[in-house]
Amino acid sequence: MAVVEELIRIEEDNTLSFGNYLLDSKTKLSDFVYEGDIYKVKTFREITKLEKNGQFVYESVEGTAVTGFKATENSVKMNVSGISDTQITLGLEPQSSYKVTVDGNDMGVIKTNLSGKLVLSIELDEGSVKTIEAVKEV
Repeated sequence: MAVVEELIRIEEDNTLSFGNYLLDSKTKLSDFVYEGDIYKVKTFREITKLEKNGQFVYESVEGTAVTGFKATENSVKMNVSGISDTQITLGLEPQSSYKVTVDGNDMGVIKTNLSGKLVLSIELDEGSVKTIEAVKEV
């Protein structure tokens, strides 16, 4: 999966793509409008971060490229690529449980903390793509 040269874009299927893990220095783009919300992305080799209306949405350490990102009230789904193993943090509903899958493999139910952050680590190799999905348990 290629990096997102323009840092963030809307795809034909109305999902978001963002992140460029090949950049040597931190680069950001603010005031990107998508579905009436304002997004800001910061990305480079060491970190990729996405905010929506000033609120935390996504962060990866090491940097990543994300395609097909779609968040709803009860779920988030995306494809992630990078050059090495990474820790991903998602901003979800506080103190809630989410069933998480990576490439269709069940990672179990993970509970968010008081601030709504869900943290997971994934193994990435250059050129590999992982599909991540977190669905809120009702």
